[in-house]
Amino acid sequence: MKRAFKYRFDPTDAQAAELSRTFGCVRKVYNMALAARTEAWARQERVNYNQSSAMLTAWKKTEELAFLNEVSSVPLQQALRHLQGAFANFFSKRARYPRFKSKRKSRASAEYTSSAFTFRDGRLKLAEMAGSLDIVWSRPLPEGSVPTTVTVSRDAAGRWFVSMLCDDPTVKPLAATDAAVGIDVGLDHLLALSTGETIANPRHERRDRARLAEAQRNCARKEKGSANREKARRKVARIHARITDRRRDGLHKLTTRLVRENQTLVIEDLTVRNMVRNRKLAAPSVMPRGQSSGAFWSTRPPGTGGTWWSWTVSSPPPSCAPTAVPCRTGCRCMSAPGRATAERSTTGT
Repeated sequence: MKRAFKYRFDPTDAQAAELSRTFGCVRKVYNMALAARTEAWARQERVNYNQSSAMLTAWKKTEELAFLNEVSSVPLQQALRHLQGAFANFFSKRARYPRFKSKRKSRASAEYTSSAFTFRDGRLKLAEMAGSLDIVWSRPLPEGSVPTTVTVSRDAAGRWFVSMLCDDPTVKPLAATDAAVGIDVGLDHLLALSTGETIANPRHERRDRARLAEAQRNCARKEKGSANREKARRKVARIHARITDRRRDGLHKLTTRLVRENQTLVIEDLTVRNMVRNRKLAAPSVMPRGQSSGAFWSTRPPGTGGTWWSWTVSSPPPSCAPTAVPCRTGCRCMSAPGRATAERSTTGT
């Protein structure tokens, strides 16, 4: 089974500069290819991966885009493949139309296939890179596993990561069980299970709330575009990263326990993102800050009927479940019995 192993690493100044240049080239190629395909779409034409690859070859020959030749060609080709996958998801109605990548907001990453890196004796060296990466081996790779794909990324806090996709022969399917559990996101609790158990919301942001507010005020006082502004922004990003790491770790442990104890997980098909954007539903009296802080739905499989990592089926009920009973007038609002059912389901009673 394919499995990704993610590690932090500390690049040298030369490696950091080369990777930053590669990230910029990947973003440039992706945006240019997306613009070309969007223009073709307006002309009711289709552009496939092979045509995009031919465009990339032509771009490299121009004087203004000659810098694309200074980085490895593999991450640029992979960017085109990712764009092809994004359009495939769009045409299959699984995702929205692809969007342009932003230098400040988009994730900085580059993907290398086996032809663009060497991995020998625990040392990873990327194409067009001086020396191997200084990886922090927090856990070993499975014995006998060799990376087939390597993805290098940098988060907003300035931390560098490398993700290695390997064949893991040690992964075994979990033993089948007859247990099943229903999961509902609550307002007072993170989760309410059909077994009667409630999972408290850890509220990971609470301990750093004052520190985050102070860092944000300090950042707002700095002049835009200055070096001090960038330092302050990094400090804010590091606090956010610490909160995110704690949240992800807690959710991973929780979902692992649910998957191992149950064969079937029935999850409400609820879109918390839209609820948070709704100023009436997102009011503190309706949805406390801890609801979005818990972020349980970030672990939910994409789409309906998806599967979690350990092969346990996730089966959301239809939107016409008793928690969303429309009134008899046909206006599609929730009736009083439906609201009462939703309140009981939320509190786990």
